[in-house]
Amino acid sequence: QVQLVESGGGLVQAGGSLRLSCVFSGCTFANCAVGWFRQAPGKEREFVARISWTGTRRNYAISVKGRFTISRDNAENTVYLQMNSLKPEDTAVYFCAAGSGGTDGADGYDYWGQGTQVTISS
Repeated sequence: QVQLVESGGGLVQAGGSLRLSCVFSGCTFANCAVGWFRQAPGKEREFVARISWTGTRRNYAISVKGRFTISRDNAENTVYLQMNSLKPEDTAVYFCAAGSGGTDGADGYDYWGQGTQVTISS
């Protein structure tokens, strides 16, 4: 059974940085492309970034491109989201998800973590 656990959220000031971690288990190259999504209060869940199993393919939402970096260490079963130059509008619950990959859509991911709260103060 595939499981994902996020950590690293918190409260930081605008302009600061956070690194989120997503520890995964029970998945392989066939179903362990990983995406990060976020959901702010009153808004729909939105795509943030994704990475293939090998790490060679990555994609970012326009709103975070140049500020966020997704990476993974399969030896540690962990995917990271380094978030720099944070803005108040980045405030949301951040989720990691695993699936066969190749899509920015949430429907393309079969397994989800419970989320971690990120709050950016102005």
